[in-house]
Amino acid sequence: MSKLIPEEILKSIPPLYATEDTKDPLAYVKLFTPDSSWSWYITEYSIDDKQCFGLVDGHEQELGYFSLIELEELRGPMGLSVERDLHFQPTKLSEIRK
Repeated sequence: MSKLIPEEILKSIPPLYATEDTKDPLAYVKLFTPDSSWSWYITEYSIDDKQCFGLVDGHEQELGYFSLIELEELRGPMGLSVERDLHFQPTKLSEIRK
């Protein structure tokens, strides 16, 4: 069970490697730190080990793997925890990168 993302949303995200041949995959969830400029956009998710793949937008933008468990424990510079953008709608990565 995730603190950040409801199970019904997690189950709707493609499993790891499912979109690796997709030219412009969808990001299904946006997580962010409200007290810094970091965001994580999830395009794939492993229910078994809570690993995500997607776009990490921090010091720079890059695709990579990240742990949902670690994000749930992460605190920003002012001690605020990572949050899910409740208004985010699935969006193609090309749109997010603009």
